[in-house]
Amino acid sequence: MTQRIVIPFGPQHPVLPEPIHFDLVLEDEHVVEALPTIGYVHRGLERLIEKREYPEYVYIVERTCGICSFIHSLTYCQGIEQIMGIEVPERAHFLRTIWSEYSRLHSHLLWLGCFADGIGFENLFMGAWRIRESILDVLEQTTGGRVIQSSCKVGGVRRDISAEKLDQMARDLDGIQKEIEDLTTVFLQDDSIRHRLKNVGVLSKEDAYHLGAVGPTARGSGVAIDLRQTGYAAYDKLHFEAVTEKDGDCYARCAVRARELFTSIDLIKQAIAKIPEGPVDIKVTGAPNGEYFSRSEQPRGELVHYLRGNGTKFLARSRIRTPTLTNVPPLVKMIQGCELADVPVIILSIDPCIGCMER
Repeated sequence: MTQRIVIPFGPQHPVLPEPIHFDLVLEDEHVVEALPTIGYVHRGLERLIEKREYPEYVYIVERTCGICSFIHSLTYCQGIEQIMGIEVPERAHFLRTIWSEYSRLHSHLLWLGCFADGIGFENLFMGAWRIRESILDVLEQTTGGRVIQSSCKVGGVRRDISAEKLDQMARDLDGIQKEIEDLTTVFLQDDSIRHRLKNVGVLSKEDAYHLGAVGPTARGSGVAIDLRQTGYAAYDKLHFEAVTEKDGDCYARCAVRARELFTSIDLIKQAIAKIPEGPVDIKVTGAPNGEYFSRSEQPRGELVHYLRGNGTKFLARSRIRTPTLTNVPPLVKMIQGCELADVPVIILSIDPCIGCMER
């Protein structure tokens, strides 16, 4: 007779740097139900809109997440700019795009390293993070910060990049691309990794769509949704295709992120080749009065900032919806029916960022 037992998973676990809890209902070694519990992290970031003027609040917003901090600040700034009718200089749009794709590179490489460590490949972990260091070096050289850049502002950006530095960045990306090719070849072709990831945590295209999956989690199941294709920042001036896989398993989600590394490199090169001359910011006066849903593509998927101004220097409301929150229901679906030993790998495959999800 099969007996059901409940196993607690998290909020403290070796593969989870941030706290999320699941009650796993097991029949033998098979998970028949997963009940998530969130809410272990609360920093009161949204409450600070009453204490920080809207130009200063960008520093708070980008601390929502240390991995995709720049994209948070970009999403916030473009929302304020839409409310106030601000026309941002074209060069600033291109610089925002370049820094966004460098942020995506460092985030995906960080995830590849953590994912490799989670399945027992420490040499791959070190290899991924070694390449990531060169990406962080460029962010530090061009913005002044390795993790928190603080280079985005309402009305543009705070720093410019010289033509000489842009040329050097394009040349350096050729060497970085070769290193990434060697790294991702192991991830995608090693037999032991394929055996660990193939047919594990399968999410069908229909389930991904109806459960609201976003980012690589959705694209790994064949849902070709990428907010960059809406043309915010300078993406309307660049050409790329959404990276998709059709199998919907852990291997497919890994493959999407691996292939997106090359997409990001290509987008940076395109932006460097097409960036126009001109100013990088404009003077902003007045205060926002209205509301706007600002959307962008984080490394993990669609990011939404809802902003409402009341005509004063303090916003009336700031609400952030991050991709990890929308990927939790699909994650629950993936876990159902899997082996207990596969749960950590499946959770890692959505690239969870709990501190980003809970403010």
